[in-house]
Amino acid sequence: MVNLSRHCSHGSIGLFVPPSPPADPAKVKELQRFITLSKRLLVMTGAGISTESGIPDYRSEKVGLYARTDRRPIQHGDFVRSAPVRQRYWARNFVGWPQFSSHQPNPAHWTLSNWERLGKLYWLVTQNVDALHTKAGSQRLTELHGCMHRVLCLDCGEQTSRRVLQERFEILNPTWSAEAHGVAPDGDVFLTEEQVQSFRVPSCARCGGPLKPDVVFFGDTVNPDKVDFVHRRIREADSLLVVGSSLQVYSGYRFILTAREKKLPIAILNIGPTRSDDLACLKLDSRCGELLPLIDPY
Repeated sequence: MVNLSRHCSHGSIGLFVPPSPPADPAKVKELQRFITLSKRLLVMTGAGISTESGIPDYRSEKVGLYARTDRRPIQHGDFVRSAPVRQRYWARNFVGWPQFSSHQPNPAHWTLSNWERLGKLYWLVTQNVDALHTKAGSQRLTELHGCMHRVLCLDCGEQTSRRVLQERFEILNPTWSAEAHGVAPDGDVFLTEEQVQSFRVPSCARCGGPLKPDVVFFGDTVNPDKVDFVHRRIREADSLLVVGSSLQVYSGYRFILTAREKKLPIAILNIGPTRSDDLACLKLDSRCGELLPLIDPY
């Protein structure tokens, strides 16, 4: 059995987690029964699983980015069309990267990885771009919205490591420095226009094209092949557990509808209401990292 507690990320744990009541023992027992009866369990995770690792989400009441600031995530069309928008994005991302990339899995990530290793978890679909499931060792994994640890060229499609790009940024900007003012769920930080204007952005090393993180920005769509792949995994599953997602974004919600059509039992673990509470046979308002390790996968 993996020692789940020793892997927990320290630092700002709790800062971005909304308040929740103590776990209801009766509901914990119901979730235990749900997991025990599952033979091909599909799990879908959202930003709520990573808040306990110190990464804020967008929508949580009082502690999410939308509640705390008037900042909004970058739009795909703006990024693709505008070099100044890309410059501003990459300057902010450069500053935020050391902190964002250092976040570590918490007990919820380790628990799901352990369930996979033991043959309990059939497939894992995450809406997160933070690579924490990969860091925890999950392999039967679809990153629905991509991953911040990879970079794509918009022209030739060449894929490179975000870590390598950080080194290229440092070489191009040896004297540039800026202090971060608050971090966002995708590693973005907030800088002034003056700080951004002198920042130099490298192009694709292969073709000279513009670079973009390998993630689905707001206003973009998930690759249809990836969507079809997840639909097939759901049709092969016998139950669906949602962990840390309000399911407000259609890219995740549509899979709940597929599970409902297939008459799969659905359980939801999320602090606060979700778009699919009425479709679930079980809803728990608890911290993912506190509740999941209580469940015996057998």
